[in-house]
Amino acid sequence: MVEKRFAFGLGDSKLIERIIDDENVNINHMILPKGDGLPEHNANSNVYMIVAKGIVTLKLDDQDANDYPFGSIMTIPYMTKMNVSNQNDELLELFVVKSPAPKNYKPV
Repeated sequence: MVEKRFAFGLGDSKLIERIIDDENVNINHMILPKGDGLPEHNANSNVYMIVAKGIVTLKLDDQDANDYPFGSIMTIPYMTKMNVSNQNDELLELFVVKSPAPKNYKPV
């Protein structure tokens, strides 16, 4: 087989998993219940966030927080300060694609 298969978890409790981590790309999968989120951090690559279920609340740099529903894809530039959370009743599921892979960036 030429292709490789990768699986991701299912469920309704908090889950953060790295699916692919190679020299080209990082792909992460996250499930966040209401009130859960990630620690504030700076994007370590160009980030493409794909909302697969629910609504993600994003606060980027010094902007006000914005909500993005299921079916949304956001692009977030390298080194943007990010605050990612689920402030809504529905379970949030999203995929985060980092390209190029963060290991290709030199520390700033």
